[in-house]
Amino acid sequence: MYLSLNDSGITIEMLAKSACGTISGTSDNRLTAFGISIDSRTTKKADAFIALRGDKFDGHDFIDAAIKAGAVFAVVERIPEGCTIPCVVVEDTRRALGKIAHAYKQLFRTISVAVTGSVGKTTTKQFIYSVLDTKYKTNETKGNYNNEIGLPLTLLGLTAVHKALVVEMGMNHRGEISELSKMVEPDISVITGIGTAHMENLGSRENIRDAKMEILGGMKPGGILILNGDDPLLRDVNTDGVCKIYVGIENSDCVYSAENIRMFAEHMLFDIRLHDGEIMNNVRINVIGRHNIYNALVACVCGILLGIPEEKIRYGLLNFSPAEMRQHIEEKNGITIIEDCYNANPESMSAGLDVLCHTASKKKLRSVAVLGDMLELGHVSKEAHFDIGNEAARRGVKRLITFGKAARDIAEGALAAGMKKENITIIEDTENAEKAADIIKSIIGKGDAVLFKASRAMELERVIKLI
Repeated sequence: MYLSLNDSGITIEMLAKSACGTISGTSDNRLTAFGISIDSRTTKKADAFIALRGDKFDGHDFIDAAIKAGAVFAVVERIPEGCTIPCVVVEDTRRALGKIAHAYKQLFRTISVAVTGSVGKTTTKQFIYSVLDTKYKTNETKGNYNNEIGLPLTLLGLTAVHKALVVEMGMNHRGEISELSKMVEPDISVITGIGTAHMENLGSRENIRDAKMEILGGMKPGGILILNGDDPLLRDVNTDGVCKIYVGIENSDCVYSAENIRMFAEHMLFDIRLHDGEIMNNVRINVIGRHNIYNALVACVCGILLGIPEEKIRYGLLNFSPAEMRQHIEEKNGITIIEDCYNANPESMSAGLDVLCHTASKKKLRSVAVLGDMLELGHVSKEAHFDIGNEAARRGVKRLITFGKAARDIAEGALAAGMKKENITIIEDTENAEKAADIIKSIIGKGDAVLFKASRAMELERVIKLI
């Protein structure tokens, strides 16, 4: 990964100070880098190379390659033998990357919005970006850059033209959101909801909520926290003096709420009741599913808080489009394919089934669900998969195909809810994408609506490409 810095670059002295490191190999504190690289393959002339360590790699082994590519100095935990460029020596290069990114962000006066939650983080982030970019030049988290490496790289992508920043914050363990929040110092934070993702590491939904609430730790004074008011675990949470705003559909106490929801084949219309009781009528978004109402509500509130006129908020919501592999709907050989396989947990699985059943109903198609393993669910995994199968059957899904070993419990849940055995196909061999695709192609055909949904590690998109 390579990122260009602003025109003035960053001196080795500035970088060492921000990273709490020690300069070695030069007395020229004005030595300047004009780019940051963490991958020697993308390093350019006049870059600073940061030698990150991972489970399967060590950036220190690639210092020579970075030097040959033009790196002017490096950030290291140890100076490799024979290193010919100055170094900034730090205790932990990953933490140093975060500190450098935080210091770099201070060079810009950007409004910062941070999004976390168990479900809908990326879509909510994109909705917010679409609204904010109607008034402010906005930078956003790209792809899955939502962790201790990706988020700093997003911050280092800021330039003088950016007036707003929207970032996504992911986590697997306690303490991670806290670090990310302190790095960003959000003006506005969002918690989309609390689900069962990461139950394996955190043990309970209450613990997951507490981990998400760590986002408060880095918020600027006077910041605002936007919460899903329909989530019981987020009602009446202690926000340590930070102003909180609830959005929702079901809870009448929410400050902003969606009403009069009308769902069509490929879009939705709804009204938004504002904090002052006024109504924003007939707001349109070109995606379907109740979950997207919440995402759009959050974006609307962010727009209002940041002084964006109503007509621009409407325009931003209307022009939102989902990211790759997230509720992407296309026609292929007479089959309506709903590709939503970037990630999965029980909450997003349920939302995916909602979209499938609605699409099939509106277009008079047969509903087919290809559902794969949901990972990181720990002790609730068996029950969660069973419940999803149960829901699929109860919602009238006509044909079920499971993908993976854990997904076998989805089949069991569907059987228990009355789905006939002959309407269920189990695929356990997830390595052979061609074989899986052949099985699925033998089942589906023209006039079907097919949902593909599984955790990212299942790589279900490999199968879709072969259909």
